This record gives sequence, C-alpha cells and structure tokens, in this order.
Amino acid sequence: MPLVPLHEMYEAANKKYYAIGQFNVNNLEFVQAVVQTANEMKSPVIIAASTSALKYAGLENLVAIVKAEVKGISVPVALHLDHGATFDDAKRCIDAGFTSVMIDGSHHPFKENIRITKEVVDYAHKHNVTVEAELGKLAGIEDDVKVDAANATYTDPDEAVEFVEKSGCDALAIAVGTSHGAYKFKSEAKLDFDRIEKIKTMVNIPLVLHGASGVPAELIDKLTKYGGKIPGAKGVPDEAYREAVKRGINKINIDTDLRLAFTATVREVLTTKTAEFDPRKILGPARDAIKEVIRQKIEILGSADQAYAGKSTDEELVMN
Repeated sequence: MPLVPLHEMYEAANKKYYAIGQFNVNNLEFVQAVVQTANEMKSPVIIAASTSALKYAGLENLVAIVKAEVKGISVPVALHLDHGATFDDAKRCIDAGFTSVMIDGSHHPFKENIRITKEVVDYAHKHNVTVEAELGKLAGIEDDVKVDAANATYTDPDEAVEFVEKSGCDALAIAVGTSHGAYKFKSEAKLDFDRIEKIKTMVNIPLVLHGASGVPAELIDKLTKYGGKIPGAKGVPDEAYREAVKRGINKINIDTDLRLAFTATVREVLTTKTAEFDPRKILGPARDAIKEVIRQKIEILGSADQAYAGKSTDEELVMN
C-alpha cells in the first residue's frame, strides 16, 4: 500500500496508549527488515532516515527503495525524516515523498525553535505531511546530533504547552533522561516518567522518545565475541519502554540496536565462514538479525496487530 501520513497512524496510538516504532535505515537490508517484520506482525511502522543516512544512500534512491518495498504489503508505513536541522532539510524530504518530517530546533532559543518549527508546519500541512518537533535537549552522539551532558536539559511542561500551541506541531519529542548513541547511562536507566505523564496530560498530542535503543547485553556480547569493541554501553531496558508507553509515549526511536545487530552478525559470518564471499550470504543473516530486534520492539511497544486500528471490517478486507 502507499506510504501513509504519520498523523493518521498516531490517531489510534494516541487514544489506545500504544507506541509505534521508528526504525532508522541506511540501505536496502534495513528497509526490507522493517517492512517485512511490520507486515508479518500486522503492525504500523515508521521508517526513518537521518540527514547522514540520506547523504550515504541518496535521497531519491532511499525513497525509491522504500516505495518499492511497501507496494506488496497491507500495513501502514510512514517515511520520516529524523532530526532535520533546517527548513530546507524538511522541504527536500516533503517534496521527495516523505510523509513525516522532524524539525529539530532544540539547540535554538525557545522562540527561535517555535519560529523554525512553525515555518516547517505551514509548508508540511499543505502537503498532508506530519511534523515532529523537539523541546529540551538529549545528551549523546548519533550521526549529526551531538549534545554533551552539561548542555542536556529536560523538557519543561509549561513550555511544552506554549510550544505546541504556537508552533502547531503534530508530535513532540521530549527530553526525559534518554540520550543518543550506545552510551546512555553509567548505571541504571533513570527516566522521568512523571514528566512524561504531566506533559501528555497538558498537551494531549503524540509524544516521542528519542535515544531509546535498549543496547541489549546479548548484542554487545556477540559483537565483542567476533572482534568488536563497545565497552560499557548501556541502553533503555524493556520495563522502561513499557512504563513510558503507559505514561503517554506514542513513538519510540530505535537506531543503535539495529546497527549493533547488523554489525555483530556481519562480523560473525566473516569470522566463522572465512571462505564466504557472496554478499547475499553475509548481508542476508544481518538482515534477519535486524528483523529479530524489530520483532522484539514491536511486541514491547504494543503495536502488534494494530495495523488496522480504527478501520472498519470492510476497509480491512480491502487492505488485505
């Protein structure tokens, strides 16, 4: 089916308190893993690309791959720009066929963040495209996003109300204790769940959790076993996902876990099958490893079997 505007998918998620997974992609195998798993689990899903991923794969190339992959499935898929920094970033993606864009003005002063976000909203809404904004700053490093701990700030609920009203954004990414990259916490994860609940009650729009990869120990162990090095990495545990969704998060972004699964599996194949030189037999298992991560996340977020949420029986039959 065609790509779907993200706000159409949010409607049921916001009412029923489940989250839709955003899975960042870089190439064909990543896109296939997301689409295939979503279709198998009857889950709505968000394919996301950062500006760095678009530089790597090419904007038109990536859009073409995504559109080709979703043709043969019956679950809703949105194509989302992750951490667009400027109006031009967002406009390029909207014009290319993205159905959702994020404009990240969180590094700007409050009023400037509102101004930039509203500029994107005004253009996007003319094209039925969803806009996500960010208020507050997440620490960590991922692609072009670099914020040190000293400059990370939690989202203020009162500012969130003003920001949403004046910017007109459809969804809001909030800072509540997560961070970008693999090194999120030095000890146990500490997310401000009360802040999530308060903001949700006050703004009543879909809320987004960035920097939310789990960095599971089994992936770290596998990567290390086959020569990788990522010491001391810690992520968001499953119980924290569930609590965040329960308190009002409707979209959770996963990137690092997919990279870990992909890289660890490629290392495993190259180490254990030294005579292998067929790229399909190297990248195929890596794609399957990504699918397993996505499958686990969809279960935790509660979006499995929600592909047709809010649709009548007749509409569902048409989609199938």
